[in-house]
Amino acid sequence: MDLLDRYLQAVKKHLPWQRQDDIIAELRANLEAQLEDKEAGLGRPLTTGEAEDWLRQIGPPRQVAARYQPQQYLIGPVLFPTYWFVLRTAVFWVTIAYAVGVAVQIAVRTPSWAAVLEGVLRVPEVLLTTAASVTLIFAVIEYMSTRYPGRWPALAAFPGDWTPSALPPAEKEAVRGEKPRSRAHAIAAVIMIFLCLVWLLLLPHHPYVLLGPGVAYLSASPFQGAPVWWQAYWCVVAITLFQLIWRCIAIYRGRWQQQLSAERMAIAALGLIPLGLLLSIGDHAYITLRHPALDQLRYGGALDSINKSIHLSLLLLCAINVLQLLWGLGRMSLDCYRKHAAAMR
Repeated sequence: MDLLDRYLQAVKKHLPWQRQDDIIAELRANLEAQLEDKEAGLGRPLTTGEAEDWLRQIGPPRQVAARYQPQQYLIGPVLFPTYWFVLRTAVFWVTIAYAVGVAVQIAVRTPSWAAVLEGVLRVPEVLLTTAASVTLIFAVIEYMSTRYPGRWPALAAFPGDWTPSALPPAEKEAVRGEKPRSRAHAIAAVIMIFLCLVWLLLLPHHPYVLLGPGVAYLSASPFQGAPVWWQAYWCVVAITLFQLIWRCIAIYRGRWQQQLSAERMAIAALGLIPLGLLLSIGDHAYITLRHPALDQLRYGGALDSINKSIHLSLLLLCAINVLQLLWGLGRMSLDCYRKHAAAMR
């Protein structure tokens, strides 16, 4: 029955990933047995209306899936998958940003093991602060959706007016064993891209969000960035905005479950623009001295080493970007060839 397949598909999206297949197999067997009993008692297959009434009695997909979820007290099973995805993503990017900030802070002052140890010891504090912030936001959302379900219909745990016929069509099985992307994950990804864009826009006037206490050392440092960095910065902002708009359009058009190969290729291609700007600078002068006449003799050697390291890093990033772009083009070409060959049979 197509309606049963759609119902089980909706339930599966809210189940723990590790046990999805086992739970759905067990649930399918139980529901098919119930369906056979009902049809045997009537002596005919159920009509569409009768099938909808039967599924409505069983309960909304989220409610059925909640029976198999681990007990959550602060954040319910409806929001928990989105919360867990946002938490992991936030921790990942905060860790990267913190590592970059600590590296810059150590670079602008005399490197020492004490500075490295200080940065490492602050990692738990940074991660706990991030986790607490994300958890607090989702706890507030959970509280508001539970206390005021009428005002927050999109977040209501189990709306009572759900209709089985409104379930989305059954999807094709994911290839290569990949987990289908849910709408919640797609929305969470959009939120993270938006937060990343806000973080980028804060950098010019609030460099503390990147460097932390290292801002004081950077201000007192004899080095400064070349103007080309600002051009590259605005390119990165534009690329992030482009990715945000792309994802929003995909969600609006209901295409969040499609493969992201086209988006990855577009981002890889656009990423070559800021890299090209940085690599085209003459003499690899990415960092300059604030007072060349006074500091050239003292810091000239360190300046050359820094610029050479930055240039090598940019070359590596450019090579990785080009390889990703070529790999994506190769996969798309192969997929097109396979589809064409299958159509010709």
